[in-house]
Amino acid sequence: MSALDSPTVAAIQMSSLGEVAPNLALAGDLLAEAARQGAQLAVLPENFALMGARETDKLGVAERDGEGPIQDFLAATAREHGLWIVGGTIPIAGGEPDRVYPACPVYDNSGNRVARYDKIHLFDVGMPDSAEAYRESATFIAGTPEPPQVLDTPIGKLGLSICYDLRFPELYRALTAAGAEVIVAPSAFTHTTGSAHWHVLTRARAIENLVTLIAPNQAGHHASGRRTYGHSLIVDPWGQIKAEAQTEANEVILARIDRRRAAELRSGFPCLAHRRLG
Repeated sequence: MSALDSPTVAAIQMSSLGEVAPNLALAGDLLAEAARQGAQLAVLPENFALMGARETDKLGVAERDGEGPIQDFLAATAREHGLWIVGGTIPIAGGEPDRVYPACPVYDNSGNRVARYDKIHLFDVGMPDSAEAYRESATFIAGTPEPPQVLDTPIGKLGLSICYDLRFPELYRALTAAGAEVIVAPSAFTHTTGSAHWHVLTRARAIENLVTLIAPNQAGHHASGRRTYGHSLIVDPWGQIKAEAQTEANEVILARIDRRRAAELRSGFPCLAHRRLG
């Protein structure tokens, strides 16, 4: 099987800190390791450049679209290693002083930004039987649902999603209908929700759409006191876990995508063609 039929992908798990500079240094080391191990595309977790002590900390490091140290780092690292990079999420300034876009940028192996997806589902929730609660809409501006973000890459047609999006299967149907063969879900799942639902949701989205799902997660304890779940995953279209992070810390996981098998599954098990609703 050729490299085109079985490209290697990486999910980068991080335990991001409350300052940008050390997070960029760490991400650089992890991306270099992914490239050394043969990855053609690597995916960073949500909020990889900053998990601040306060939700408003992101406002102080927000960048204008297309310029700034975080975006410059992603472009330069992609170019240096000849590596496609999905940049987790970074805070991009919008038209509001107190809120930013949670943007997922994609860079090709020459360092050119080729896509940007702004998270459309914001995590405004309270945990059952707990005081734990989150309200992303206080500091984030939701993106526009249409059109679904799918782009051509060396590993196939790539669909973009982020974290809480995993709970909305209609987005994944739209990405698949737009041609996605692989979908990424950079995340910062809480330990509470992750321990209950992370494996179920990631595997379900892969199975029902017959796609490979690459889901890097934040892991461990952060400056705010928040604990994230880790267990970054790469799941194949049959729902098999091809790679899983084994620590609650910084880790690179890799897997090969079998594009021929994926095509055979869609041909021989054509559940997508059997849909009767939507």
